[in-house]
Amino acid sequence: EVFLLSRVREEYLRSGDSHRSVVDGLTATARVITSAALIMICVFLAFVATDDVRVKMFGLGLATAVFVDATLVRMVLVPSTMSLLGSANWWLPRWLDRILPHMDLEGADVGTHVADPDDRATALPTFTDDLDEMDLEPELV
Repeated sequence: EVFLLSRVREEYLRSGDSHRSVVDGLTATARVITSAALIMICVFLAFVATDDVRVKMFGLGLATAVFVDATLVRMVLVPSTMSLLGSANWWLPRWLDRILPHMDLEGADVGTHVADPDDRATALPTFTDDLDEMDLEPELV
């Protein structure tokens, strides 16, 4: 859920189009969600191979729950509901907005500044930049 919603939110802030952000967010995160669900399902189905009936029931039940959650909830219900609600997905009551702290983890202008890789003044530092500044001559012992 975190992968999907954070990606949809990023796309919505970038484009302002609610439906397109849901489509792009789901497209970008579908593999991660499906892969994580498959891993969890395999682990829980491995519990079915034990001798204890209670462990078998828990394993099968958890595998079924993860399958339903990953397919129906995360890939069908959440995106369709978000598409229907549109910009109301991100509505926040004023009283709650005043109480909650405003956090900008990535900075206000993350998407606005793109560094020119040819301009060394604005380019992001790399590992090779550090190597250029280091004295790599071997010391004689």
